[in-house]
Amino acid sequence: MAENKPSCMERLYNGLLKENPTFVLTLGMCPTLAVTTSAINGLGMGLTTMVVLALSNVFISLLRKVIPDKVRIPAFIVIIASFVTLLELVLEAYLPSLYDALGIYIPLIVVNCIILGRAESYASKNSVLPSLFDGIGMGLGFSFALTCIGLVREILGSGKAFGFTVIPSAFEPISIFVMAPGAFFVLAVLTAVQNKIKLAGEAKGKDMSKIGSGCPGGCDSCSIEGCVSRKFYDPSATGSVEEAAIRREEAAKGGEEA
Repeated sequence: MAENKPSCMERLYNGLLKENPTFVLTLGMCPTLAVTTSAINGLGMGLTTMVVLALSNVFISLLRKVIPDKVRIPAFIVIIASFVTLLELVLEAYLPSLYDALGIYIPLIVVNCIILGRAESYASKNSVLPSLFDGIGMGLGFSFALTCIGLVREILGSGKAFGFTVIPSAFEPISIFVMAPGAFFVLAVLTAVQNKIKLAGEAKGKDMSKIGSGCPGGCDSCSIEGCVSRKFYDPSATGSVEEAAIRREEAAKGGEEA
């Protein structure tokens, strides 16, 4: 248990800041742009995704040695879809207003690239506890990003925050911010702020260029050209998924022989 603590805290930190799925990896843009018309919608979508992320990571980690490599993606999708269905029924029963606000984007969590990406690049290769914290960290990072975007759009678009009026009635709301173009404007500004922080870190001599994938060495130091995780985070990576599977099998056999 003690050995897992540093890794678990690292996964939380990475998900919130270093590997934030929205501001750093720019994943899950569909719900990010569609449901963030208000802070409460963004928070609700983020937390819903976090629950699915955490639960699916745990189950995929538990079954990682049981699921055959050739059918791992369909198996991952079945596990994720099961949790999304359960969560959808819970929201419909106990939080109908949030269920109505999120609408079609709840079942679309099944194909959210953040969830499938973490299942493939981390949960399928690591033990249960770090995988759980990886899901929570990524989910919290996604929730933070969606809430920030929704809060800015809600304040500028309606003069409210979480449904409460925060700007005097004399303020004329900028309605475009609660419309589709407003999502792009706010996301662009917040991403620019993140890039400014990154550049400031580089100016101080810090290595801010590495994008982690959840692998021990990260994608920058990966020597397997067909690695699925590397292909997920680095489109320029070459090689096929089948070649990556063969290399993984050969590496596993080599480790057993040694």
